[in-house]
Amino acid sequence: MDNTYKNRIPIILTLIFEIIVLITAVTTLFSAKWGDLALCGLAFVCLFLPFIISAILKNRNIYLPPSFKLVSVIFIFSAQYLGEIINFYTMFWWWDLLLHGVFGYYATLTGFYLIKGNLNKSAESTEIRFILFKIVFAFSLAITLGTLWEIFEYLGDYFIKTSMAAGGLEDTMTDLMIKLVGATIYSAIYYFREKSTLNT
Repeated sequence: MDNTYKNRIPIILTLIFEIIVLITAVTTLFSAKWGDLALCGLAFVCLFLPFIISAILKNRNIYLPPSFKLVSVIFIFSAQYLGEIINFYTMFWWWDLLLHGVFGYYATLTGFYLIKGNLNKSAESTEIRFILFKIVFAFSLAITLGTLWEIFEYLGDYFIKTSMAAGGLEDTMTDLMIKLVGATIYSAIYYFREKSTLNT
């Protein structure tokens, strides 16, 4: 597939999602569903964030995975629009778990990608030690980002009266543990893949 076309896919998908969110916002406005209207506004803004983050980091020669914008846009739409507004969280008990698991997995992948493009192994470090360092960094990044997402949900509930963290402490801890599972799975895959490469 042509790179130009591949680069357009996240943009096209974002425009489609934004149109869907805007149409939903108009319908919620006329039906006076103010909570859903606030969620539409939040989703509309958040869908632009992957592009803003990518642009800022690119200007500093820090590169994210090629799929970052696409995956992030799909995740945001799935979490905020499908999950909160369309009530997938209520309709499908596994929806929340799926998203948080994917979040932990992909955030860890992103951590490895950041190291690959911006940090080199020193002469004093062994290969296995450098692999373990990358795992610790990427795993920690995933858990940190997961924690920030939980804070984002809490602030959304506090300021615009959403119900993203309505499950309370149990919901938050479950989300974090699922992210941890996703991060652990990718870290284990990376470790055994890299270790097998060293042995060949």
